[in-house]
Amino acid sequence: MRAVCWNGIGEVGVETVPDPTILNPRDAIVRVSLTAICGSDLHLYGGHIPGMHRGDILGHEFMGEVVAVGRGVGNLREGDRVVVPFNIACGNCLCCQDGLTALCENSNPPKEALALEAAYGYATAGLFGYSHLYGGYAGGQAEYVRVPYADVGPLKVPEDLSDEQVLFLSDIFPTAYMAAENCNIRPGQTVAVWGCGPVGQLAIVSAYLLGARRVIAIDRVPERLAMARDRAQAEVLNYEEVDDVAEAIKELTGGRGPDACIDAVGMEAHSTGLAAAYDRAKQAIHLEGDRIHALRMALMTCAPGGTVSVPGVYGGLGDKLPLGAAFGKGLTIRMGQTHVQRYMRVLLERILQKQIDPSFIITHRLTLQEAPGAYQTFRAKQHGCIKVVLRPLPPPAASA
Repeated sequence: MRAVCWNGIGEVGVETVPDPTILNPRDAIVRVSLTAICGSDLHLYGGHIPGMHRGDILGHEFMGEVVAVGRGVGNLREGDRVVVPFNIACGNCLCCQDGLTALCENSNPPKEALALEAAYGYATAGLFGYSHLYGGYAGGQAEYVRVPYADVGPLKVPEDLSDEQVLFLSDIFPTAYMAAENCNIRPGQTVAVWGCGPVGQLAIVSAYLLGARRVIAIDRVPERLAMARDRAQAEVLNYEEVDDVAEAIKELTGGRGPDACIDAVGMEAHSTGLAAAYDRAKQAIHLEGDRIHALRMALMTCAPGGTVSVPGVYGGLGDKLPLGAAFGKGLTIRMGQTHVQRYMRVLLERILQKQIDPSFIITHRLTLQEAPGAYQTFRAKQHGCIKVVLRPLPPPAASA
């Protein structure tokens, strides 16, 4: 089969690799009908997440048709159309039983997870296509993928919904929704969202679904700001066009600050001024793992007693975190990988009820073979690129 493989920092290629096979009775094989490039994939592309091996298959947002099932999978049959959560969960451990599927205790093999245990004190769930720190599982930017614990993860989707409508149930829609839910939004409140990439766009919409009256979106890319304003209905702020972002946000909120803030940026935050230059320099020489400028700004501007929610990915150490501000204002900080399985059915119902169509974020529709150029375009934010979906070539038609 053909798959998108990591070949080094800034290098991906579409290569011929062995087809996946059933390795465990709880496995399924899915023929991928649609997959996507996530902003988190760019962290791998840029070399900011360790544990990648040359030839690793990328991708954790995908869906398709079940073509084989292990004998332990009783809920799926060949021909079922499914969307697959990006984190791999056994369904049996204490964390899974509590709905904390991103913290599954069994899906990240101990041999692979030693570095995570050393860095975090705990090895979180395995992830598709996301380095050997997270299990070394082959990803979904491929024609076929092996899905472990297929009796727990994949969600069957109605035939009257298109692939594009449901694909993002695999990751970014639940991620955005959990980020908004973590804000404890009360009706009438104001939420600020840093970053108008795909997760940021869906976080804006999710905040409104959960009762926010106003959402202020902060970014610098004109196309992203336009989508946030015109499609997600946010008030927008270009941080490159103001002298002081914090003061601009306070002015928009009557001097108080937002009731909740969402950092949908993560470890590669861009900004202006000395703080941003400091972060980039330290990250470049590996003195810190993460550029945390967006998180700093969220903590500094959030209203007293408010909540800062962090769906943006952080992988290591960040410098000059204003804990004093968070402590002094009594802020609540909530973060972590998304417990996708908890949200998939809830959000599928919102799509069915036409409360939202997440496909509005798609700007580029390409084939799997075009992935290398798509990675470059997405990372450089060129040609209005906000979200790329990739479609493998259709399987050959059955002979008469």
